[in-house]
Amino acid sequence: MVGPNGEQVGIVRVEDALRLAAEADLDLVEVAPMAKPPVAKLMDFGKYKYEAAMKAREARKNQVNTVIKEIKLRPKIDPHDYGTKKGHVERFLRGGDKVKVTIMFRGREQSRPELGFRLLQRLAEDVLELGTVESAPKQDGRNMIMVLAPTKKKSEARAEQRRRRDEAAHSAEAAPDTAGAAPDTAGAAPDTAGAAEAATTEQAAAE
Repeated sequence: MVGPNGEQVGIVRVEDALRLAAEADLDLVEVAPMAKPPVAKLMDFGKYKYEAAMKAREARKNQVNTVIKEIKLRPKIDPHDYGTKKGHVERFLRGGDKVKVTIMFRGREQSRPELGFRLLQRLAEDVLELGTVESAPKQDGRNMIMVLAPTKKKSEARAEQRRRRDEAAHSAEAAPDTAGAAPDTAGAAPDTAGAAEAATTEQAAAE
């Protein structure tokens, strides 16, 4: 039997172990049933289960699943479409995900694999700050495939995204409220009508 602090109590009868557990207001938990003799430990089993659940929850929270996104291109892609696709690749890499880039060849394009190779090289150079080539371009049937890996880990990318959101929210809260700050000039105009009337009355009296 093992005591509550990990100390070795020794070999005891089950009845004595149960009595010791009751006196210490603890549970007698069998931790190694296949051992010869079986090993039991005195512990607060409810507390043990709670701590184990919290550790498992923390481990799941810190665990980051790697996701592979896929982008498909044609060898003779339009410049505007290329810019759009490149933007998607940058967004995926910025989010900490890997990107599988596939060049699809059709018909006679299959005889010009260098077109796809040059396009993949161009894309890799355009996103060099965000990702690196993990798997070099290689032919796979009618397709040519390259895999890009983000330069930042997904956990770091998520932390940076949260930091940017917090900064944006803080900036929005700190912005001055100018609504209603305009001076109230509605009643500030001089009453010239009354002044003109008074001047006319004074002139008539003088005459």
